[in-house]
Amino acid sequence: MRPLYSTFYLTIMLLLLQGCATLKPLDFEDPSVTVNSVKIVPSEGIAPKFEISLHVVNPNSIALPLRGVAYTVNIEGKQILNGVSNKMPKIAAYADGDITLSATANLINSVRLLASLMQKNQDQVAYEMNAKLDLGTFTPDIHVKEAGEISLKPNKQ
Repeated sequence: MRPLYSTFYLTIMLLLLQGCATLKPLDFEDPSVTVNSVKIVPSEGIAPKFEISLHVVNPNSIALPLRGVAYTVNIEGKQILNGVSNKMPKIAAYADGDITLSATANLINSVRLLASLMQKNQDQVAYEMNAKLDLGTFTPDIHVKEAGEISLKPNKQ
């Protein structure tokens, strides 16, 4: 009678493991996320607020049911903006969509950055955006990192 129970439990365990394997397919590609725009919006306090528009491209055969996002924006190594949002669209398979986020500036780090830029008289500043996209309870988060430089010189046309 014991071998029957062992076989039953082993079969159940294998079925559960197979079910978990289908939560994130092996050929799943992380979506690409780019910044469309950054705008200053009216704020109620001293710290300025920004609206950040992100463009998400889903290269997968399954939809991305985004539940939330947490993000930070660093300039010259100083965390300037951060925020979270749970108002996310569902990005269909092989489709793209836009996400609008609200961010509050870190006033102290912003003043430090401004002082540093005035001392160095730089032509460019390095930026880095980190975002964590939450797809739900049973799927791992997607981490996106975008880095580059922003020119401080005016465009001559």
